[in-house]
Amino acid sequence: MRIVILFGLILSISFMSCEKVIDVSLKDSEKLYVIEGILTDREGDCVVSISKTKNFDDDNIFEGLGDAVVSVTDDEGNTTALPEATTGVYRSATLTATTGKAYMLEVNINGQTFSASCIMPVKVKMDSLYVKEEGFFGETIKLANVQYEDPVVKGNNYRFIQYVNGIKEKNIFIRDDDYSDGNTSTITLFTAPDEDEDEIKSGDKVRVDMQCIAPALYKYWYSLDQGASGGSNSASPANPVTNIEGGALGYFSVHTVESKTVVVP
Repeated sequence: MRIVILFGLILSISFMSCEKVIDVSLKDSEKLYVIEGILTDREGDCVVSISKTKNFDDDNIFEGLGDAVVSVTDDEGNTTALPEATTGVYRSATLTATTGKAYMLEVNINGQTFSASCIMPVKVKMDSLYVKEEGFFGETIKLANVQYEDPVVKGNNYRFIQYVNGIKEKNIFIRDDDYSDGNTSTITLFTAPDEDEDEIKSGDKVRVDMQCIAPALYKYWYSLDQGASGGSNSASPANPVTNIEGGALGYFSVHTVESKTVVVP
């Protein structure tokens, strides 16, 4: 037995001595514009943020790009200019979207023009929001659940955003109705906490925004979740599928919003 243990130790040490530190040289890539546009059925939600991509070793601080000309035009030809509220952030305090209407975003910056169009989906109500305990690797954690009634028409797509005590969760929660068309649906917003303090606890205030999004935006969030990190079945990180034309990254989302808040028992 001692011989076997000794051999194992020698083998382990030999493997450790063969380790090398590999310095990966990441080349700087061409900077691209990033446009994130939102238009909803609520006043004050219309906002377009413009920035540029950064290299891998740069900081992750948003640096807005000013002096752009930004507008939204509906399918009846009504155009609303979005003035610059802060550097790189353009807003309209009154513009809202109507179900079934198409809207086009146009951004002109430094001689380049980018555009995107999106149709406002039908609004589906959030029936209830509740938090219940779920088993996870032998432990019990509290998770938020959203219940809603999917309409009897295929093609509905949803995104859910969770806030705990006012802090937005980073997880991407999306769902289509491929397997739930016309049924009462419940989605569990599963978040595996990295630390104990990240867990939802009794007394926490949990808010969930339910968005009814267009199919192109479902593809964007799905590709961001699956491919941007290089996880799941993706071989390597990739940019998410955008609905913006002209060579920019990002998205233009016209969607409904409904929010509910609960205090965790």
